[in-house]
Amino acid sequence: MDWLLLISIFIVLATLLAWYLYHIFFNSKSYIYMHYAKLENTLTHVLKVKTSAQTGKAYLKSLLLTNGIATVICYAILRLQHGLWLNPNHIDNMTPDMAFHTVISFITNTNLQHYAGETSLSYLSQMIVITFLMFLSAASGLSVALAFIRRMTGTSDCVGHFNSDVIKVIALVLLPLSCLINLLLMHEGVIQTLNKNLYISTIDHRIQALPLGPVASLESIKHLGTNGGGFFSANSAMPFENPTVVTNMVDMISMMILPGAIFILFGIVLYKKNFPSKNQAFYFVGLLLLIFTLCFIVHITAEYMGNPHIPGANFEGKETRFGMTQSALFAIVTTSFTTGAVNHMHDSLTALGGMVPLMLMMINAIFGGAGVGFLNFMTYVLLTLFIAGLMIGRTPQLFGKRLESKEMTLISIILIIHPFIILGLTCLTFIYPQMMHAMTNPGAHGISQVLYEFTSASANNGSGFEGLQDHTRLWNITTGCAMFFGRYPAMILQLFVASLLVRKPVQNTANEMAIDTAVFNVLLVVIILTISALTFLPALVLGPIGEYLTSLGGVL
Repeated sequence: MDWLLLISIFIVLATLLAWYLYHIFFNSKSYIYMHYAKLENTLTHVLKVKTSAQTGKAYLKSLLLTNGIATVICYAILRLQHGLWLNPNHIDNMTPDMAFHTVISFITNTNLQHYAGETSLSYLSQMIVITFLMFLSAASGLSVALAFIRRMTGTSDCVGHFNSDVIKVIALVLLPLSCLINLLLMHEGVIQTLNKNLYISTIDHRIQALPLGPVASLESIKHLGTNGGGFFSANSAMPFENPTVVTNMVDMISMMILPGAIFILFGIVLYKKNFPSKNQAFYFVGLLLLIFTLCFIVHITAEYMGNPHIPGANFEGKETRFGMTQSALFAIVTTSFTTGAVNHMHDSLTALGGMVPLMLMMINAIFGGAGVGFLNFMTYVLLTLFIAGLMIGRTPQLFGKRLESKEMTLISIILIIHPFIILGLTCLTFIYPQMMHAMTNPGAHGISQVLYEFTSASANNGSGFEGLQDHTRLWNITTGCAMFFGRYPAMILQLFVASLLVRKPVQNTANEMAIDTAVFNVLLVVIILTISALTFLPALVLGPIGEYLTSLGGVL
């Protein structure tokens, strides 16, 4: 029942949001588009900022420059936060390696936290660094996805202006929706205050600190922007962040609507421009929801089965406020939509139950994060078109643009980046004893901890098994590099692929394979699963599958 309610609300809200995105980004005659354009022209004239259409190369330069400047400023704030304002709890400055890791984590939309928010960040850092980067990283991913759609469905090499797109995404999409979600969360009991921590005396005469802060404002963009970083170290398992079942549902729906809306938006643009594949959104969203549902069934079944040598379901690490179903749904949502927020301890999942979120992050294209998940999925679509064309003797092309060696070379590199980071850094961990000391479990579960950490970092997810003692300089640097190279190279190459296609003359589409058919989508699933299995199955055998087999043999 929880699953059905969640999916129903998601479909309705994602569809409405997709139409809204279409009217503010693609329909120049809409009321919002025209009136915002007047305001934007006035502001750019006063500030003397250029917002003329950019080529793909210029667009990417603006992306890297904007993200780079924000990274430097936020790093400086974290290193100087002790002497800055809004620090009533007198939080000390972050160390260089922790500040590096934190800034890279949030600018890449990963939000992998090696710190405890309530003891490591001032209120200024939580609002100016963390919340600001949540807005910017989500807006950057969405902007690149919009540029990709413009490029794939257009005939011009110009894709809009990055700064204009980012401002429009923040001002017209993220900020209004965040304010609405913020009010809903505050109504349900999520705290929002600038008061310092409360110190109370317990019944055994000890002093306990109750951490406070501007939590609701961070929580709204945390989930809406598929960011995932919590105000507190316990993330969404903390009652101050996620107090009720209602807030739990609001959090999950918030994670889902933007990634889902991008897929539907692509279908709307194709329909409005009268492309052949008019039912694309129906097939792609339906396909992804089917995979999402199957993963949820496998995950919750594994948790109800528990350990074969311990009677009953596995309730260890689950939040009693939410129960098994809400916890399982949250785990699948947060890894399908690569948000990274957690409302229970993933380290306490069963072997097979923990493998499902791990596999979703390895695929990194089942909806995925805001904008980036769509780009990853379209990479698989182009690969499937090329393979299918070779299999049946048709010219591999999309919307009349032929796929040739240059495009396939870039697509191959894109698909190699993710597993190279994960498997390479996992191997590196077992070479150096300094990194292995972070493992708190021996055997297969310890391997799963390491594998999950680097998979989460490379997929820009941010969740963790949390049994890993990863708050060390070496882990901060390696996971920071994994997050950086897991985001930017793929985004750049994906836009380059679209750039190569748009410059080609339109071919005859009569012999083109349609992407909105059941046959193509079945083949697409086969390609995704085959590539993922060939790439990651050996590592999974050493980790969660090996743990499951040893548990069957009587090893707990």
